[in-house]
Amino acid sequence: MIRVLLADDQTLVRDGFRSIIEREPDLEVVGEAGDGRAALDRARRLAPDVVLMDIRMPILDGLEATRRLLTVPDHPRVLILTTFDRNEYVYHALKAGASGFLLKDVRAGQLTEAIRTVAAGESLLSPAITRRLIEDFVQAPPPGQTPTPLAELTERELDVLKLIARGLANAEIAEHLYLSTATVKTHVNRILSKLGLRDRVQAVVLAYETGLIKPGQPPPHSSA
Repeated sequence: MIRVLLADDQTLVRDGFRSIIEREPDLEVVGEAGDGRAALDRARRLAPDVVLMDIRMPILDGLEATRRLLTVPDHPRVLILTTFDRNEYVYHALKAGASGFLLKDVRAGQLTEAIRTVAAGESLLSPAITRRLIEDFVQAPPPGQTPTPLAELTERELDVLKLIARGLANAEIAEHLYLSTATVKTHVNRILSKLGLRDRVQAVVLAYETGLIKPGQPPPHSSA
């Protein structure tokens, strides 16, 4: 059973999400919070697997609550919720370690699948809105040599990181680079370990921050 905490200052929004989530046999809402401070308190007491975190909340906003929550050991995964499709706070939340974000008008099936995805340790990278937000709020350095944070990666690992930053899943990266999915997974794990990153979301952020990927570049095409 996947345990979910709802953090949103609007009761109607929480009620709607609870109704959707509790229809699923493998999902359970273990608590609710109307502000960021209450979200932190309930997360510590209830030990949810996933926190659905709104950004704009009283007392303590969702961004600061996410930062604090993700500094403790064995923290839950955080899925950011927002009504805005272009919100700089979302980028900072992803950089802090949130596993992704959804718009509040998401369809029921997308919401429940997103909860399962982040609970399984994955990140939400596929929606185009995620990449657009990152491109909007990252200032890439001038072109030049491979930036220092990426210097210890091999050429193949850099290739994999570029494709991660384009939102490709492991199977798609494997097809593009003519590798097995298991080999790609090994490369991804090594990249995260070498760079000290929590997950693929932070890998995407770093790829843009270091200029490895430039905003507006077209998606990769198959080399076949």
